[in-house]
Amino acid sequence: MAALTHFTFDAYDTYAWYQAIGPLANLDRKHLHGAIPYWNDVVAHPDYDAFWKKEAWISQLHRASVPNLNVAGFWDQEDPWGPWQIFRHAEEHDPDSTNFMVAGPWYHGQWRTPKGDSIGAIPLGGHETAREFRENIEAPFFRYYLHASGQKPAWKATTFQSGANRWRTYASWPPAGTQARNLYLQADGTLSFDAPATRSSGRDYREYVSDPANPVPYRQRPISPTYPGGDWRTWEVADQRFVEDRPDVLTFKSAPLPADLTVSGEVAADLFASTSGTDADFVVKLIDVFPEDAQRDAWNVDAGPAPGEYARSLNGYELPIAMEVRRGRYNVSYEHPRALPSNQPVEWKIPLRDRDHVFVRGHRLMVQVQSTWFPLIDRNPQTFVPSIYTATAGDFVKATHRVYCSASMPSHVVLPVVSPSLPAKDPR
Repeated sequence: MAALTHFTFDAYDTYAWYQAIGPLANLDRKHLHGAIPYWNDVVAHPDYDAFWKKEAWISQLHRASVPNLNVAGFWDQEDPWGPWQIFRHAEEHDPDSTNFMVAGPWYHGQWRTPKGDSIGAIPLGGHETAREFRENIEAPFFRYYLHASGQKPAWKATTFQSGANRWRTYASWPPAGTQARNLYLQADGTLSFDAPATRSSGRDYREYVSDPANPVPYRQRPISPTYPGGDWRTWEVADQRFVEDRPDVLTFKSAPLPADLTVSGEVAADLFASTSGTDADFVVKLIDVFPEDAQRDAWNVDAGPAPGEYARSLNGYELPIAMEVRRGRYNVSYEHPRALPSNQPVEWKIPLRDRDHVFVRGHRLMVQVQSTWFPLIDRNPQTFVPSIYTATAGDFVKATHRVYCSASMPSHVVLPVVSPSLPAKDPR
């Protein structure tokens, strides 16, 4: 077991390593040899059956019986859903108002680092967010509930609002005063808050060929091992330009924003899409595109930039704000998977988690849609099979996927937009 706990890859690029394995069914035969009981259980229970339901701790959380300080990172690569689900379920019955939510600009556990003044290449406006959280939020919480000193938190949720780089407090979450606005994917590759018009000619969809043999990497290659590779921690803020020009990635981009756009609450995607196969995955990414002059000194020749300085700047940076995947076999039910109807558009509702972000004036909104995210997400064979864990090489096929952008099938991202007249409070 020690050899499997501290697994030694024979290739630095884990993309190539997993690709060489072929179907996931080969993993146990080639490397695990039945030695990991939990992996065996996962393979034996591919759907949400009784095995998983009895493990579902969320069923026990329907009231706040003790004070809860739930802490999450907006770019948590380990557990992006758990803290929010605990908060929401405990909030169902919280008569003493002792259930609180804190979210910051962090990867998993970054709130325990000394400063937290940046995440990846993204600076946080001079804030030492980890230290500020511990001193201004966590310590007062424990002083009050453990030592009866100080005051009870007067807020329900506290977040560090990225983009604007400021702490905010809210009396409720999702915040009151937001308006759900649909950001529509247009057939010409643009994004707009205007719904697609009825077209008299031309395609009302965009399409691409998804090839499991050449999947889209989830971060730039070579992809180091998850542990102890340090790149894993910050991949959710990695510049997405490395996949923008792939033929199997659809990119939609808005015009530069004329004013700041604040998004606070639950973000979601609503796609109308089809596949020539009988199963498929769809990955949706909401991205904040920085202007080319975001850090002008980094490319101003007169300033004499050092080699590589431009590449390390934020000029044109494509910062992921919300990303998630939906597997087609579970589009209707996690308990009862079913095949997709070939070449027939169906609706895909894809939650994109909770966010608090300001898209700054002059920035652009971008949405990317793709069907592989490898090796973060195992490849879908694109042929419906009883279990992808036992799929064979012959089950994996190329498929043509279409995303519809029409008046009758308007694919869009739902943004909870904050009214400019409803500013939130800064807790400091």
